[in-house]
Parts: sequence; structure tokens; C-alpha cells
Amino acid sequence: MTSFDVVYNSPNPLKNSALLDAPKNTSVSVSPSGEILEGSSVTLTCSSDANPPVDKYTWYKKNGSSLTGSENTFLITNISSEDSGEYYCEAESIYGSLNSSSVSVDIQYGPKNTSVSFSPSGEIVEGSSVTLTCSSDANPPVDKYTWYKKNVASPKASGQSYSITNISSEDRGEYYCEAQNGRGSMNSTALMIILAGKQTSVLTAAVGIIVVVLVLILCLSGLMWFRKKASNTTSDTKGTADDGQGDSCPVYDNISGMAMTPTAAQTADTDDQDDVHYTSVHFSRSKNQEVPQPQKEDEDVQYAALKFNLPVLPPAAQAAEEDSSVLYSTVNNP
Repeated sequence: MTSFDVVYNSPNPLKNSALLDAPKNTSVSVSPSGEILEGSSVTLTCSSDANPPVDKYTWYKKNGSSLTGSENTFLITNISSEDSGEYYCEAESIYGSLNSSSVSVDIQYGPKNTSVSFSPSGEIVEGSSVTLTCSSDANPPVDKYTWYKKNVASPKASGQSYSITNISSEDRGEYYCEAQNGRGSMNSTALMIILAGKQTSVLTAAVGIIVVVLVLILCLSGLMWFRKKASNTTSDTKGTADDGQGDSCPVYDNISGMAMTPTAAQTADTDDQDDVHYTSVHFSRSKNQEVPQPQKEDEDVQYAALKFNLPVLPPAAQAAEEDSSVLYSTVNNP
């Protein structure tokens, strides 16, 4: 039996001589190791086993976009709290690529953005209670809080919260807190506590303001009414005086004619005179009668009937009286 040698010819002679593979065992290291302080510099290094060697590195921040850089090292200078997070790299060759596991970069810094809030929010009433709370951003977290009142040297309390019960006027003022960790400390801005007074509310103040406004309105209305009344009284008095002095058209009433008692001489002359009798007429002005409005020119003549009471005359005078005629008197208004 004849034996044959079988020779296998590989299509890739280079692969037969060495093991070629895509990147593997890709990892990232951080320098300096340990605590990283804010403001320092950090170097990230990516390593990977590959044949041929990796020809491209890409850096990523977890939950972020890719970073600038294609070398196996990535340098971060003047590092800040915003640079904290997890980083990883991608190693790539002609045979493939492989991502590294992520490494955490923890930047430590002292407290910042320290502030104070109080509860309950809104108006602080004398006799109630209030709680002040201090908050701060720090890494590592704040391990000590201290409370102060402005212009008071000694601290008021310690702890993240500070409660004031049965608050009074002596508690009025500005309060602030100090946050401290192993990397530093920082004071908050001062918070002013203003008391509204015991059992005083916004509604009560509003009602008081409304009452005051209504009282002012009533006082002003009364003052205007009295001034108007006084003005009308002055006008009426002046009008009455003017009527007494300048009325050129008086109206007369209660007109009566009383014949004078004839004397002996008048009786003797009666026979020789005509039937005209003279008498004395007394005119009196009515105080309450209103002044009539001017009438038309043809209505300016007013007639008044005169009643004469004549004395008993002798027979000769009676004979003359029988021939007497009706007398009319005419009163002309200017």
C-alpha cells in the first residue's frame, strides 16, 4: 500500500506564521490613582491586546457623547466637578474593535451652592414654629452643619435642620448656616425672619384697610354735603336780601280803603264838589308771596277792587251819593 503525503496550503501564509486577532482585554487606568481633587489634572490610559496592534482609540463618557482624542491616553486638565463620571475607551484594528469596561472618575471638592430654606413657607406668625434647613453641594457630602444668627458670635445650633418653637420678637433677624466637609467649608447667604405679629393675617390686614377707606369716604361725603348746604343757605340769604332791595314789581294785597271822617268843612264842601271821593289807601307787602314772573306787555295792568266804607252823610250828601258812580282804581306795574 502506497502512502501519500497530504499538504494543506493556507490561503493566508501570514496567518500560518503568527496568531492574528482583533483587540481583546481592553481596559482603562486612571492616574493619579486614589482621590482626585478639583483643579488637578488626570490622565486616562487605554490598553488592549491585538495583533496587529490597535491603530485607533476612541474615548467616551458614559451617558455622554464621544470625546476628542484618538490616542491611547486622554488628559483632563484643571478637572472640575462637572468632569465626574464613568469613562471607557474603544480599541480598533483591521480585524475588529472592542470596548473597555468603564472606570469611575470621582472628583472631590468642598461645599458650594450652600443655601437656607424655611418651613412652613409664607407668613411667620408670632407664637408659631419654624424650621430652617441647610443644603449644600459637596463631595464627599457635608459632615457638619452649624447655625448662626447675624451679629451674634456664638453658634445657635448644629445639624442640617434648625427648629425655632414659640417664635417671638427676639427671634427676628438674619440666620445662616455653615456647611463643612473634609475638603473645605462654605457659608450660606443670610435668610431674614420677619414676624407678622401675633395672630395677624393678610385677611385681617385687608379688612382693616377696607374699613379705613370706607370711613374716609364717609367723612369726605359728609364734608361735601355740609359745604353744599352752607353754600345753598348763603345763596338763599343773598337772594332774599336782593328781593327786599331791588324788587321793582311788588305785589300788594289786603287793599282796603277807609274814608276819613268828614269834618264840618268837608261836609259843607261836598255839595260844591263833584262825585269824586278821595280816600287814603294803605298798601302792605306780603312777606311770603313769591315774586311773579314778568308777564307780557298787555298783561302788565292789574285791577284791584277797592271797597270803601263811607260814613253816614247828611241828606244833602246822601243825594249826592245816589248820583255817584262806580270808581275803579288802576294799579300799574312798572
